[in-house]
Amino acid sequence: MADFSKLVVGLKGTARFPVTENRLATHVGSGDVPVFASPMMVAAMEAAAVDCLRNCLPADHQSLGVHLDVKHIAPTPIGATVTATAVITAIDGRKVSFDVSANDGIETIGSGVHTRIIVDVPRFMARLAAKSKSLP
Repeated sequence: MADFSKLVVGLKGTARFPVTENRLATHVGSGDVPVFASPMMVAAMEAAAVDCLRNCLPADHQSLGVHLDVKHIAPTPIGATVTATAVITAIDGRKVSFDVSANDGIETIGSGVHTRIIVDVPRFMARLAAKSKSLP
């Protein structure tokens, strides 16, 4: 069994995403207004969770996002920087739960909850390779 003892409730991670042309809703296909895209906010929140776990997982283990429930509540223009934060709220075996939020330096633009599962990478990749071989 892998050692997850470095994971503790309250651990925090962050990620910063400059709002550039390629992160606008008009660029990623999530809308017709040139504002920070919701999918990019989600990516920032997941990156913050990954940052939180970065030095806590055993060798050959990584985390995969399996659930995200967020609200995007305020627009952010090009030129701003979005900072996402993830804080561990619960640990249940391989399942890690987070409160996530994003701020553009002026206000909170989104918040919610996120769940990640810790996987043994060699085992996971073997399963993925087997699935790939089964594709038509």
